[in-house]
Amino acid sequence: MEERLWDFIDGLSSPAEKSAVEALIAANLEWKRKYHELLDIHQLATGSGLDEPSMRFTRNVMEEIARYHVAPATKTYINKNVIRGIGAFFLSMIVGLIVFFIVQVVFLQPKTSGTSESVRVPDIKLPLPAIDFGKIFGSLPGMAFMFITVVMGLVLLDLYFQRRRNAKA
Repeated sequence: MEERLWDFIDGLSSPAEKSAVEALIAANLEWKRKYHELLDIHQLATGSGLDEPSMRFTRNVMEEIARYHVAPATKTYINKNVIRGIGAFFLSMIVGLIVFFIVQVVFLQPKTSGTSESVRVPDIKLPLPAIDFGKIFGSLPGMAFMFITVVMGLVLLDLYFQRRRNAKA
């Protein structure tokens, strides 16, 4: 019923449908009541147009916003030197571990017999089954490298907190 009445009110119904709905509204009290209810809703919806602000108001607002320099949010809480320090720390740690691993494998591994499997790297023969990882990570140079990287990380953390403290003061 409501769908047919909405089509009638909006003018979307065919002429035959329109005459049938008019006859139902005239003959049936429920259809008449529903028609007047929906017609009131339709008139309220079409009669209340949204008020738009004037162009001058919009221009005034935009000019006021343009007067203030809005800094990007990241500049307020990200220090580029801290990011560079962290990047340098991790990069040096990765490079150091790679160099240390290569030195341990190439120069400090015992010579093995020809029966073990080897991987051929240009002019370097790596005996993969004979690598002793306890020797690599438990040796004095490995421990010294790890100690130095941890101390460097703590120094960078201390510098970060000092700058933060000085910025607040």
